Amino acid sequence: MNRYHLSSVTRPMSSDQCLPKTCSGNMSAIDPVERKGRLSPGTLPPLPYSSQSETRKLINLTIENQASFKTVHNVIGYLKGKTNPDRYVLVGSRHGSWYEGALADWGKGSAVMTQIIASMTAQTRAGWQPDRTVVFCSWGGTSLGNIGSFEWGRENAVVLQSRAVAYVSLHNPVRASGSLQATASPSLQQLAAETQKRHSTSCSRGSGCPGPNVSSLQTSGDLSFFSSLAVPTVEFTYSEYPKTERAFFLTEAFFPPGSLLRETLDPAFKLHETIAKITAEAILRLATDPVLPFYPLDIALDVQNKLKDDPLCRQDLLNVAASLRDNSAFFQSEVMRPANDPKERDPAHVRMLNDVLRDLEKSFLIPNPPLGFYRNILYCLSRQSPRFSILKDALEVPWHNSVNQSLTLVTSAISSADKLIESGLDLFENENDIPQ
Repeated sequence: MNRYHLSSVTRPMSSDQCLPKTCSGNMSAIDPVERKGRLSPGTLPPLPYSSQSETRKLINLTIENQASFKTVHNVIGYLKGKTNPDRYVLVGSRHGSWYEGALADWGKGSAVMTQIIASMTAQTRAGWQPDRTVVFCSWGGTSLGNIGSFEWGRENAVVLQSRAVAYVSLHNPVRASGSLQATASPSLQQLAAETQKRHSTSCSRGSGCPGPNVSSLQTSGDLSFFSSLAVPTVEFTYSEYPKTERAFFLTEAFFPPGSLLRETLDPAFKLHETIAKITAEAILRLATDPVLPFYPLDIALDVQNKLKDDPLCRQDLLNVAASLRDNSAFFQSEVMRPANDPKERDPAHVRMLNDVLRDLEKSFLIPNPPLGFYRNILYCLSRQSPRFSILKDALEVPWHNSVNQSLTLVTSAISSADKLIESGLDLFENENDIPQ
């Protein structure tokens, strides 16, 4: 029998040990810079700078980094699944000690993940086992460019693209004593919203809390790499409302955090407790639901919303988006419900159905996106501008991508997603499966 492994030093979790031994590899502390072309200490070419109130200027930057090599450790552990052990639900946080105040920066996510691990391992002692394998990842080298998650993900990219179900991030769960928010792939937005609603009473604003706040914005942290593999992602955070939006084109720059001590943000650990409950619920649904809680209609509606009022939109693009919406709506309709009911389907068909749901976002990957953009074009740069980012960029910065090229990429992505949904319909559409 063939066996598939995620490359790393990993061990199953036992009842007496939540995390396995560390795995390590030698990576340069300036590796994120080297990935885009090596920059040695010296002077960069003049960079253009302009503002609305001043004339255009040139700024000279002198780089005084001292190149050195450090060992980055990733800690990987897993709870093996029972029904589909080769399908992975990834859960990630971070650790580090390379600068003063590091614990206050990463301790929040690690504390939440440790508690989730403790709760799940307690259930395994009572005989419980998830249907899919849950992989717990603690990343090193995050502050210097997400080195740990990037290198591990790149090494295991083939396995992750074919077998990862979702990535649940605990990168920085408590950022401010504000409102509960979620960043999720379009296919997981409904799961994120439903989970938030069930825990709305825990909101720090009490009865004045807003409704579920879920978006598909590009964010910094480990989410960015897994999104580039089209692995559906979700992250729950407490932050200011509305969520502060800023471009993360300098994620590899090193900025020591400000005063984010947990004693200041959450002295009673109530926010951390809520994040732990919400995240654990999302993990359990992803790991145990017979049919994955992914909703293709949400993706189809998101696509149509992005095209609405877009000056570059063409009729052929609207037509293929409408076809995706119609097929996705039928895929989730009452007519198809018997086909989606695991009690009425054999396990092989349910697995094939889940593969269609999981792979849908892969249709929206594009090669060589503009600098600062995700490969997954379903993510947007701003809540105020829900359009496809590559279309907006082609219109505003034409030397990055031509308009026709960007339109072709978007059309091909939507058409590919539509064909995948059609294949899912063909899987079940016969006289015995669908009542007439």
